[in-house]
Amino acid sequence: MSTMTARARSRARSLLPSRADLAAARRDPKRDLLAGLTVAIVALPLALGFGVSSGLGAEAGLATAVVAGALAAVFGGSNLQVSGPTGAMTVVLVPIVAEHGPGGVLAVGLIAGLMLLALAFARAGRYMRYVPAPVVEGFTLGIACVIGLQQVPNALGVAKPEGDKVLVVAWRAAEAFVREPNWTAVALAAAVAAVMLLGAHRRPTVPFSIVAVTGATVVAQLCHLDAARPIGDLPAGLPAPSLAFLDPAALGSLLAPAVAVAALAALESLLSASVADGMAKGQRHDPDRELFGQGLANIAAPLFGGVPATGAIARTAVNVRTGAGSRLAALTHAAVLAVVVFAAAPLVSRIPLAALAGVLIATAVRMIEVGSLRAMARATRSDALVLVLTAVATLALDLVYAVIIGLAVAGALALRAVAKQARLNQVSLQDGTQGPESEGAEEHALLAEHIVAYRLDGPLFFAAAHRLLLELSEVTDVDVVILRMSRVSTVDATGALVLKDAVARLHGRGITVLASGIRPGQRRVLASVGALDLLRRDGHDYATTREATAAARDRLRHAGVLPVPAQSPGPARNAAAVTGEETAR
Repeated sequence: MSTMTARARSRARSLLPSRADLAAARRDPKRDLLAGLTVAIVALPLALGFGVSSGLGAEAGLATAVVAGALAAVFGGSNLQVSGPTGAMTVVLVPIVAEHGPGGVLAVGLIAGLMLLALAFARAGRYMRYVPAPVVEGFTLGIACVIGLQQVPNALGVAKPEGDKVLVVAWRAAEAFVREPNWTAVALAAAVAAVMLLGAHRRPTVPFSIVAVTGATVVAQLCHLDAARPIGDLPAGLPAPSLAFLDPAALGSLLAPAVAVAALAALESLLSASVADGMAKGQRHDPDRELFGQGLANIAAPLFGGVPATGAIARTAVNVRTGAGSRLAALTHAAVLAVVVFAAAPLVSRIPLAALAGVLIATAVRMIEVGSLRAMARATRSDALVLVLTAVATLALDLVYAVIIGLAVAGALALRAVAKQARLNQVSLQDGTQGPESEGAEEHALLAEHIVAYRLDGPLFFAAAHRLLLELSEVTDVDVVILRMSRVSTVDATGALVLKDAVARLHGRGITVLASGIRPGQRRVLASVGALDLLRRDGHDYATTREATAAARDRLRHAGVLPVPAQSPGPARNAAAVTGEETAR
């Protein structure tokens, strides 16, 4: 019991901030403060926009960026990660809001936070490395399309239609715009998106999002553009923490959405942290600690009215590009946004919704890496199929189902590719078996008439075993079959059972089966299903093909098929014979 307690304490300590984090923050605080300020300028319109898109309002996005951003910066596993509301999470939250209301979203966020803590203690972060690149690319492409479609109502200046399917909502918004066009909103959204995209292409270090949003807000105010609907009143500060949103009776129905939110938060955060490691030299995130930090962030954010948060790839990339070197930058980003919440809420409330829609449309466009998509599509047909299926599922279903579908299809195609590597080839008896004790050409001809040798190559497992051993079970007109198994890379229970069945069929037709080169690790699997006994003669199998061939020769001599030599070869063997054995395996 004391050992388990000690392990639990050690595990908990490994997930908490360390002195190394503080030392890193002291190395170049000026650079980190400047990077944090830059990220805050970029994050402000995104936090507002994602809050509005989620259905909980701009204030929810700001609260998330402040509370979750600060906690994830301190307790997360990456020195460079910036957390907050994201477009991917917004995609998941919209149907939850429609079904359970704002209180349901807050409860889902808290439950998901607890799940993330459990994943952190279970060391689940390491499994992120098994997500294939086509799934990630398809997932990102699908998210970008969904984010863009979500902005259609605000970009067209119409009220958001009913529905939780983004394609349906966008279509209905377009129909409403045709009935009552709002060209002011369209112009503002298009102008903001154009400024961001063109500006980022020419001056990537300048935060054009805040420049464009500020310009759009000033124009809307000076020209009294009534059609440019503003965000609306924002509270000056964060609300007092509260658990009033929790409804114990509804918790059961919220578990499935919470699993989806937790899965997405883990996936996106670990992906973002990996991207940050690749962009910066000498950085390596702790995936389990990152899950721990995101768990704490998602537990705390709902208490202040915030939506579930994840690591944000776009903001993290800005953080790295502007020279951040420690957690101080992400913490500064959260502090600057807190100042905005408390001191500039009246100004922020005047930002037109169409301007925020333009910001998110530009963000969606920038998420699509055409070069990466083209390279992935050209790699193999399987990669292209996985990418397209994941993207379509993201658009038509939801993100978690999309990842599951992508992983399932990628796994099936990978198994198919591995199964194709398995081979059953008939080989000559003289292939590595001829040595000083070999008989003449006449006896070899007799041997070839009564003995056939097969070499098994690759994995003998469930996806390949039936195809691989079908030919073996149909062998006829021989007395002995030799299976050379030294090149079998792995054997599972299905492969062992199919091999047992094939050997039993051969035995039923009076054909003896001998095996050579069975590896120690495969011997246990074969023995567990009874296949090993069928491959033995006189209680043992053979280490080399030479030994198996000699045993087959003795059997044929005993049966009178081969003549008995007048003088048996001596027991002594020279070095050349030993070498011959090794090559015959």
